[in-house]
Amino acid sequence: MSETVLALDVGTRRIGVAVSDDRGAMALPLETVDAEPRGEAVDRIVKLVGDYQVGDVVVGWPVDMQGREGRAVGRVRAIVEPLEKRLEAAGHDEVEVHRWDERLTTTEANRLLDDVDVTRRRRKQAVDQVAACKILEGFLARRRGEGNTP
Repeated sequence: MSETVLALDVGTRRIGVAVSDDRGAMALPLETVDAEPRGEAVDRIVKLVGDYQVGDVVVGWPVDMQGREGRAVGRVRAIVEPLEKRLEAAGHDEVEVHRWDERLTTTEANRLLDDVDVTRRRRKQAVDQVAACKILEGFLARRRGEGNTP
């Protein structure tokens, strides 16, 4: 089974995508996918799973500061449920989809982009990819036994 992990930060308009290296050690920004139409977004993610020979997909799960599911869970669930079905239909039934606490990942991504002085125009795409990297970094650290986030 592949060590490569794909991470998704599902937003209202865009889905930030990050991928790990083939050893599952490093998170790299990959691309931004339009969230609508939803079917096309899911198809693109399934294609990326095949192209990168992904073993796991980790999706940022919107929880509030008390750890309860946030208002955006419905939007994320509307991507995750068809994604799981299409992965199976496409022969990627060994790929596991994980939900990951995404608290403050967008805030961290914006802070990082402020530090490197990214322009507003470029920030719209970059922030989603960087947030996906943050989700992926947390997941990879946990998998290595270094993280304390669920």
